[in-house]
Amino acid sequence: MDANRSDPRAAAGRARSTPGRALPPLAGGDGPRERLGALGAAALADDELLALVLRTGGGGRDALGVARSLVAAGRGLRQLARATARELESHPGVGPAKAASLLAAVEIGRRSATRRLRPGDAITGPGDVFRHFHPRLRDATRERFLALLLDGRHRVIREVEISRGTLTASLVHPREVFRPALRDGAAALVVAHNHPSGDPTPSAEDRRVTARLARAGELLGVRLLDHVVVAEHGYRSLRDDPAWPRAGSGETPSAGWAQPSGQGAGESGR
Repeated sequence: MDANRSDPRAAAGRARSTPGRALPPLAGGDGPRERLGALGAAALADDELLALVLRTGGGGRDALGVARSLVAAGRGLRQLARATARELESHPGVGPAKAASLLAAVEIGRRSATRRLRPGDAITGPGDVFRHFHPRLRDATRERFLALLLDGRHRVIREVEISRGTLTASLVHPREVFRPALRDGAAALVVAHNHPSGDPTPSAEDRRVTARLARAGELLGVRLLDHVVVAEHGYRSLRDDPAWPRAGSGETPSAGWAQPSGQGAGESGR
């Protein structure tokens, strides 16, 4: 070997061990960047994908070393997705810039997986509500209470966040729920909140809040179509719950999603 030329693998190894250096290409195509180019992103392990997002190392580790420690500390990407910026920054080798890059990558993935309803889209049942909110709420560590404002044909006007924190009647007051609905001229709305435990089974407080909102909606002329509890392992529609306040003894759960008479295809519903 020419004494004036260095071994590519040895050079790559030295680069990997230098804190703050970008993730180096490895001879033989066995680095994450080369593996991605040759095999596609799906072939990379979690720590390799994270290393490419981090780009540089820190805390005495190269980028791949920091990525491996992040995966190990968080027990996988799902737990990492729940981390806050402060939690990420407390990890050796991860500063504000790297934490921001990681959170941005997580949010890009979350948005790409979201079947998000847009203004003008019609919803036909609780499954649509679940698919709209699930990618955003399944990893949330606190309860979030949201509403979808709808026109008379159950088309989305907009989404509103009502509160964050444990669901209670004091946090979710009908005034806060129906004020934006009245302001926007909504004919109906659907509310949803998450259970960070992963179990969508409605609680007694969930049922009390729902009954209160349903009564308020009747008085205000803005129908509460449903209250959907979203969790990691599925959802529950409180309209399917025996405790749902029925407008009449003959009303069935599915009837609540039916459009009121007079809202034909040729009417605006607003």
